[in-house]
Amino acid sequence: MARTSVLAKATRVVPCPSHQNALTETSRMTADQVEVVLRTSDGSELVLPIELVQVLIASAGELAIGHAVTIMASETQLTPAEAAEMLGLSRPFVARLLDSGDIPSTCLPGSRHRVVRLADILAFQAARDRRKEGRRQIADAIEEAGLPY
Repeated sequence: MARTSVLAKATRVVPCPSHQNALTETSRMTADQVEVVLRTSDGSELVLPIELVQVLIASAGELAIGHAVTIMASETQLTPAEAAEMLGLSRPFVARLLDSGDIPSTCLPGSRHRVVRLADILAFQAARDRRKEGRRQIADAIEEAGLPY
Protein backbone atom coordinates (compact mmCIF):
# COMPACT_ATOMS: atom_id res chain seq x y z
CA MET A 1 0.00 0.00 0.00
CA ALA A 2 1.37 3.43 -0.96
CA ARG A 3 2.16 5.88 1.81
CA THR A 4 0.54 9.30 1.68
CA SER A 5 3.06 12.12 1.76
CA VAL A 6 3.64 13.49 5.24
CA LEU A 7 4.27 16.93 3.76
CA ALA A 8 0.91 16.90 1.97
CA LYS A 9 -0.89 16.21 5.26
CA ALA A 10 0.99 18.87 7.26
CA THR A 11 -0.89 21.99 8.30
CA ARG A 12 0.30 24.99 6.27
CA VAL A 13 -0.60 28.55 7.26
CA VAL A 14 -0.11 31.40 4.78
CA PRO A 15 0.14 34.97 6.11
CA CYS A 16 -2.65 37.42 5.41
CA PRO A 17 -1.29 40.90 4.59
CA SER A 18 -4.09 42.58 6.56
CA HIS A 19 -2.79 40.91 9.75
CA GLN A 20 0.78 42.18 9.33
CA ASN A 21 0.69 44.63 12.26
CA ALA A 22 -0.80 42.14 14.73
CA LEU A 23 1.68 39.46 13.66
CA THR A 24 4.62 41.84 14.04
CA GLU A 25 3.49 42.93 17.52
CA THR A 26 2.93 39.32 18.58
CA SER A 27 6.37 38.27 17.33
CA ARG A 28 8.02 40.86 19.61
CA MET A 29 6.53 39.28 22.74
CA THR A 30 8.02 36.54 24.86
CA ALA A 31 6.01 33.66 26.30
CA ASP A 32 6.54 34.87 29.87
CA GLN A 33 5.03 38.29 29.00
CA VAL A 34 1.62 37.02 27.92
CA GLU A 35 -1.18 34.70 28.89
CA VAL A 36 -3.19 33.32 26.01
CA VAL A 37 -6.75 32.31 26.80
CA LEU A 38 -9.05 30.41 24.44
CA ARG A 39 -12.74 31.08 24.85
CA THR A 40 -15.08 28.43 23.44
CA SER A 41 -18.54 29.02 21.99
CA ASP A 42 -20.11 27.86 25.28
CA GLY A 43 -18.16 30.54 27.20
CA SER A 44 -15.65 28.29 28.91
CA GLU A 45 -12.01 29.37 28.90
CA LEU A 46 -8.70 27.53 28.68
CA VAL A 47 -5.29 29.09 29.43
CA LEU A 48 -2.76 27.80 26.90
CA PRO A 49 0.43 26.20 28.25
CA ILE A 50 3.70 28.10 27.76
CA GLU A 51 4.93 25.59 25.15
CA LEU A 52 1.98 26.39 22.91
CA VAL A 53 2.42 30.13 23.47
CA GLN A 54 6.07 29.74 22.35
CA VAL A 55 4.88 28.02 19.16
CA LEU A 56 2.39 30.82 18.50
CA ILE A 57 4.98 33.59 19.01
CA ALA A 58 7.56 31.83 16.81
CA SER A 59 4.94 31.27 14.11
CA ALA A 60 3.87 34.92 14.31
CA GLY A 61 7.47 35.97 13.67
CA GLU A 62 7.66 33.92 10.47
CA LEU A 63 4.21 35.00 9.30
CA ALA A 64 5.07 38.67 10.02
CA ILE A 65 7.92 38.57 7.50
CA GLY A 66 5.72 36.92 4.88
CA HIS A 67 6.76 33.29 5.30
CA ALA A 68 4.19 30.52 5.31
CA VAL A 69 4.43 28.21 8.34
CA THR A 70 4.10 24.43 8.13
CA ILE A 71 3.34 22.63 11.37
CA MET A 72 4.88 19.20 11.90
CA ALA A 73 6.25 17.35 14.92
CA SER A 74 10.05 17.10 15.08
CA GLU A 75 9.75 13.31 15.39
CA THR A 76 7.87 13.04 12.08
CA GLN A 77 9.41 10.37 9.85
CA LEU A 78 10.00 11.40 6.24
CA THR A 79 11.02 9.48 3.15
CA PRO A 80 14.27 10.44 1.41
CA ALA A 81 12.18 12.08 -1.33
CA GLU A 82 10.33 14.22 1.24
CA ALA A 83 13.63 15.12 2.92
CA ALA A 84 15.01 16.15 -0.46
CA GLU A 85 11.94 18.31 -1.10
CA MET A 86 12.33 20.05 2.26
CA LEU A 87 16.04 20.68 1.73
CA GLY A 88 15.66 21.75 -1.90
CA LEU A 89 18.05 19.00 -2.99
CA SER A 90 17.69 16.07 -5.37
CA ARG A 91 16.60 12.71 -3.99
CA PRO A 92 19.77 10.96 -5.24
CA PHE A 93 21.96 13.56 -3.47
CA VAL A 94 19.98 13.09 -0.22
CA ALA A 95 20.38 9.31 -0.62
CA ARG A 96 24.17 9.83 -0.75
CA LEU A 97 23.98 11.99 2.39
CA LEU A 98 22.06 9.19 4.11
CA ASP A 99 24.56 6.57 2.89
CA SER A 100 27.50 8.61 4.22
CA GLY A 101 25.77 9.23 7.58
CA ASP A 102 25.70 13.03 7.11
CA ILE A 103 21.97 12.76 7.79
CA PRO A 104 20.96 9.92 10.16
CA SER A 105 18.31 7.51 8.89
CA THR A 106 16.80 4.18 9.86
CA CYS A 107 15.56 1.30 7.75
CA LEU A 108 11.96 0.26 8.10
CA PRO A 109 11.60 -3.19 9.72
CA GLY A 110 12.00 -5.98 7.16
CA SER A 111 12.71 -3.50 4.35
CA ARG A 112 15.49 -1.63 2.59
CA HIS A 113 13.40 1.55 2.67
CA ARG A 114 14.71 4.31 4.91
CA VAL A 115 13.06 7.07 6.89
CA VAL A 116 14.55 10.26 8.26
CA ARG A 117 13.42 12.22 11.31
CA LEU A 118 12.41 15.82 10.64
CA ALA A 119 14.62 16.89 13.57
CA ASP A 120 17.65 15.38 11.82
CA ILE A 121 16.82 17.17 8.57
CA LEU A 122 16.47 20.48 10.42
CA ALA A 123 19.80 19.89 12.23
CA PHE A 124 21.52 19.15 8.90
CA GLN A 125 20.03 22.30 7.36
CA ALA A 126 21.11 24.44 10.34
CA ALA A 127 24.69 23.11 10.11
CA ARG A 128 24.65 23.73 6.35
CA ASP A 129 23.46 27.31 6.91
CA ARG A 130 26.21 27.90 9.52
CA ARG A 131 28.87 26.68 7.08
CA LYS A 132 27.45 28.90 4.34
CA GLU A 133 27.47 31.92 6.67
CA GLY A 134 31.06 31.16 7.71
CA ARG A 135 32.17 31.03 4.06
CA ARG A 136 30.38 34.32 3.42
CA GLN A 137 32.16 35.97 6.38
CA ILE A 138 35.54 34.71 5.16
CA ALA A 139 34.85 36.05 1.66
CA ASP A 140 33.80 39.42 3.13
CA ALA A 141 36.98 39.60 5.24
CA ILE A 142 39.14 38.80 2.21
CA GLU A 143 37.36 41.46 0.16
CA GLU A 144 37.69 44.04 2.97
CA ALA A 145 41.41 43.36 3.31
CA GLY A 146 41.84 43.78 -0.44
CA LEU A 147 43.46 40.38 -0.78
CA PRO A 148 43.41 38.61 -4.15
CA TYR A 149 40.70 36.02 -4.19
